[in-house]
Amino acid sequence: MGTPKIPGSLRSPRARHENIYEYDASLEGDGLAIGIVMSRFNQDIGEGLLSACTAELKQLGVADRNIAIASVPGALEIPLTLQTMARSGRFDALVALGAVIRGETYHFEIVSNDSCRALMEVQLSSGVPIANGILTCEDDDQALARMQPKGADCARAAVEMARLLRALREVS
Repeated sequence: MGTPKIPGSLRSPRARHENIYEYDASLEGDGLAIGIVMSRFNQDIGEGLLSACTAELKQLGVADRNIAIASVPGALEIPLTLQTMARSGRFDALVALGAVIRGETYHFEIVSNDSCRALMEVQLSSGVPIANGILTCEDDDQALARMQPKGADCARAAVEMARLLRALREVS
């Protein structure tokens, strides 16, 4: 099989294993294209997630012109929109944003479980990483408390995964 060709900028030697390399996490957003899909259901939460996500993407160096935002009615519409974006070949990573807040019916579980499952299916079938920022909360207060940190976390996850997958593809 031989030794894989790993570009020096994409590896770091492990202290106890000089010949084993680990891909460094990179949060360098310059040159990346990121697609975001936001649910309008619980819109105030979605807008808070979006604001935090786009602010963090810009902080990481993603140019405004490389960020595309689509809004959809609810969390169950997010996966199809992400799938269409992934198939376009325009995006290095995608972000799903929304909030599902528990109500008095079983609908919460259906939307939470099915949207998450569908995001994973899109990610695995397309090879485009998706940061899952669909909050699943007991009440509005939980969602409000989580929206800013989760939006920023999703931006970082999208950039890191886009860089990692680029690095892995360069080795192949």
